[in-house]
Parts: sequence; C-alpha cells; structure tokens
Amino acid sequence: MGRHPMDLHLNGKRAVVTGASKGIGLATVRALVAEGAHVVAAARSLSPELAALTEAGEVDFVAVDLATAAGPAALVDRAAAGGGIDIVVNNVGAVSPRPDGFASVSDADWDDSLTLTLIAAVRTIRAAIPELTRRGGGSIVTVSSVNAALPDPLVIDYSAAKAALSNLSKSLSKELGAHGIRVNTISPGPVATDLWLGENGVAQSVARAGGGSPDEVAAGAAAAAVTGRFTRPEEVADLVLVLASDRFGNVTGADFRIDGGLIPTL
Repeated sequence: MGRHPMDLHLNGKRAVVTGASKGIGLATVRALVAEGAHVVAAARSLSPELAALTEAGEVDFVAVDLATAAGPAALVDRAAAGGGIDIVVNNVGAVSPRPDGFASVSDADWDDSLTLTLIAAVRTIRAAIPELTRRGGGSIVTVSSVNAALPDPLVIDYSAAKAALSNLSKSLSKELGAHGIRVNTISPGPVATDLWLGENGVAQSVARAGGGSPDEVAAGAAAAAVTGRFTRPEEVADLVLVLASDRFGNVTGADFRIDGGLIPTL
C-alpha cells in the first residue's frame, strides 16, 4: 500500500475546545476548522475573533463558566446534542504570579487555581466519556504546562495544579485505553499569548513586583529557551491536531513538551 499525504482524518470530526476565545484555545479552534472539523467553542464570553468564526458557520459558541460545578456538563450536553463528540481539548486555565511568596496565596486563591486548571478538566472529561464511548472512542488532549515538572514558587499554585492535571491524564489513559479513548497532554513553555504578554499577564505582573519592565521580563523568558523565543499559539494548536488525529492512534498516556528547549534535562 502506497504512502498518502498527511491527511489527519479530521474532516467531519466534532471537537469541543475550552478556553476558546483567545490564545492557544482560539488558535486550536482555527486549526481544527482548517482541517474540516466542526468545533464547539467554550468560553465565558465571545471574542471578536471567535465571533468571526461562528459567523462563518464552522463553529458553535457556548458561553459557559467552566469554574462552576454545572458548566462543564452543560457544555458537553450541548455539544453531544448538536451531533456528538470525537475530540475534547481541555485548554481553559489562568495563572496569577505570586511575587510575595507562598504565604500570600490564600485559600480562595488555591480554590480558584485548582478549580479552573484541574477540576474543570475533571468535570469536562467525566461528562464527555459516555459520548466518546458511544461513538467508538476518541481523543482527549489537555493543555498542561512545563510547570507540571518545573515547580516554580512564582506560580506555586499553578505549578501544583498543572502537575495534578498531568498526573490525572496519565491515570485516565490507563483506564480509557480499552474503550478506544486516547488521553494525552501538551506541556508548553511560555507562549506568545495574553496570559504571558497581555494586560495583567505574567510579564506585567512580574514587572510590577520589581522584575524590570514587562519587555525585559518577556525577553528574559524568551532567552531561557535555546531557540531564544516564545512558542507561537499556532504551534501548540498544530500539536493538538496531531494528537487529535487517528493517524497517531497508538499514542496515549504521553506528554509532548513544546518549550523551545527551556527544560534542559530529560
């Protein structure tokens, strides 16, 4: 049998993407649409960029707060009712730098970090498993972080939550493999999105705490990668496509680091 061009077999597939209004989530929605997938895009509010995609008819927007107990299941119900789910991309998350150290992180801060980064994914996956199983399997791709394995006191609660998220994904891959559901994570280093570079992003927050100007903070983070730059959100999105595709059908329980060589060890 001859080799075929790298068609990812995503045409006609149905995907749910959380945190879809900007950054990695938005780039992922665009990438999936470009491959012919239909996307249910979830965020608290509709960004102009996402609105343009919904008007083109390729994306259904669901306004939902995934930090609520009922939000993830409501999202999955909407997506399932619209025609089923083959792919789940858990991308929603946020980070608040803690320049004043561990003692400054309150119970409420811990609750917020763990709920949005870990529990939202738990609830989304739990709701989606019956639907993925009904359709004969599928792919769950979760955006973790290099901080899952690079604990950093500046983002101490975020690091702990991402470590739990990556651990959860590995456990789930073992339980769900027999059902044809693959579970993988992507661990980006700094990505050129608002989370890092925008208003109240990491660069600004660190700068305000005395770390230099936001540009200097960002330049320092870029310089820590051997490539000397931030990852582009589109590069993360392309990795999502690969892990969503059945062309890579025996890849499960894996983590794919995309950090420009930031982490210097194996």
